[in-house]
Amino acid sequence: MRRVYAVLAGLMLFAVVAQFYFAAVGAFDKPQEDGSYALHGMTGMIIPVISLLATVAAAVARAPGRLIGLTVLPLGLVVVQVLIIAVGGLLDDSAGNTSPGSLAILGLHAINGLAVMAVSGMVFRQARLFSKGVAAAPGETARVR
Repeated sequence: MRRVYAVLAGLMLFAVVAQFYFAAVGAFDKPQEDGSYALHGMTGMIIPVISLLATVAAAVARAPGRLIGLTVLPLGLVVVQVLIIAVGGLLDDSAGNTSPGSLAILGLHAINGLAVMAVSGMVFRQARLFSKGVAAAPGETARVR
């Protein structure tokens, strides 16, 4: 089960990297259309599912509690991504155009995306160590069991 956990953690990191790629594809699509960010949106729905599956695998494999908590964190951060978009949209002007306030909020979407990337990278690193029998809580020195 440790190996399954490591594979799922790797898939989660891959999905996050793909998410950034698809965001860039949407940003550079000309002309901008409703479907410009379709792949970005679909990948955004996959990341929480993989995070949840990896969390279950980590628990079944008896990973340290902190590592299990870290593994579910991308799911929570994706929820924050959705909230950022919703709050930013509420601050649009009456014509539906972005306002300085909505842009300030919407810019947090990229910063939170970097947090998703960082956490996913840490989870993958720790899952690989755990699958090899090396136990380390995030921020601690690894030790061989």
